[in-house]
Amino acid sequence: MSNLVLELRQGEVMIVNGAPIRFRNKTRIELTAKARFLFGKQIMSPEQADSPARRIYFALQSAYIGVEEERTMGLTSARELIDHFKAATTSELAREILDKAINAADADNCYHALKLVRRIIRHEDNVMGRTALGASMMTNAVEETVLS
Repeated sequence: MSNLVLELRQGEVMIVNGAPIRFRNKTRIELTAKARFLFGKQIMSPEQADSPARRIYFALQSAYIGVEEERTMGLTSARELIDHFKAATTSELAREILDKAINAADADNCYHALKLVRRIIRHEDNVMGRTALGASMMTNAVEETVLS
């Protein structure tokens, strides 16, 4: 694995292997080993999980960065939520993306699964007429900060 360098702003939160870290000042860190992490606006609070796609994201987030028990429960919850979403949507593309997301999560690649679900969040926002300023703010900011 190559090293990953991240620059974080003052007050930003990063979760590494289930432990939240808040930065008191602007900092630059280097991850030199494999770690399960999210930072800044990639982290969804329970209050932000206010739609079917966002609940899927939150469940996968728990499967990715939670402690072992949370990870198991998050993956189980994500499967159920994905099944319900797929049954309710008319979009074949959304179903395919969700299949890829749960397959990635099952293969212990939840970071990729979260990236895929952000696409579903944008789709859901468009269908539901949610504005970019309000509900989509998280997804737009996340797409700008995600490291591929």
